[in-house]
Amino acid sequence: MNKPCYRIQSIVVCTALILMLTVNVSLSSAAESKDVILSTTTSTADSGLLDVLIPLFEKKTGFRVKTISVGTGQALAMGEKGEADVLLVHAPASEKKLVDSGVAINYQLVMHNDFIIVGPAADPAKIKGKTAADAYKAIDASGAVFVSRGDDSGTHKKELSLWKEANVVPTGKPWYQESGQGMGATILMASEKGGYTLTDRATYLAQKANVRLEILSEGDKPLLNIYHVMQVNPEKFSKVNASGAKAFVEFIIAPETQKVIGEFGKDKYGASLFFPDAVK
Repeated sequence: MNKPCYRIQSIVVCTALILMLTVNVSLSSAAESKDVILSTTTSTADSGLLDVLIPLFEKKTGFRVKTISVGTGQALAMGEKGEADVLLVHAPASEKKLVDSGVAINYQLVMHNDFIIVGPAADPAKIKGKTAADAYKAIDASGAVFVSRGDDSGTHKKELSLWKEANVVPTGKPWYQESGQGMGATILMASEKGGYTLTDRATYLAQKANVRLEILSEGDKPLLNIYHVMQVNPEKFSKVNASGAKAFVEFIIAPETQKVIGEFGKDKYGASLFFPDAVK
């Protein structure tokens, strides 16, 4: 009489054990994931900085980084969807929205460099030495070609803010052209067309030998370019590699890494391409 009951109890116990093992294996696999998805702006890749930093991080931690280099707008959108583990970007106003919404956590200042306006040596719009806003006004008045990234990147966002400051609406004007590409490709396009563009200094210096463009406007306060790193919140997205993302944040703000950032570019260009800001 008790055998059927015993058999049912055994099935229940076995089923429970299988479920427990399945859950444990799943949790273990998630915890042991070695892949970290880094969504970042094209400037960190085009400048060559990530080629130096990522191997150091992987060697130190054992994690493997999968880098997705896109405009900052796209990088932040990936964070909003939980499609990346960690973000390295340079559009503070847009970044703050993610932090305030709880999508991003562990928000840390990393480094800065600056934006510059580059153009042909002939300088048809005569912008050399002008502030960014005055340079944009001169480009508009002259009708000289200006190549925009047009990709919602951090650089594009900065460019749009500068047009606004100059009280110029460039969209739709024949001289205003959009590449829809990253910084390196946009610089090349501007060079080919004999036009102007806004770029971060690091990517320009990395591309300088391949283009016919010169720095014509620099040093203006609005041209400061600030980079932050942040984790995508694992409480909102269960598939996020929280341990890998946290390790990357800790790595990039660590004193030894900040020193590497500060030295990057000196041997090749005679000056640093980025200036560390997380040094305590």
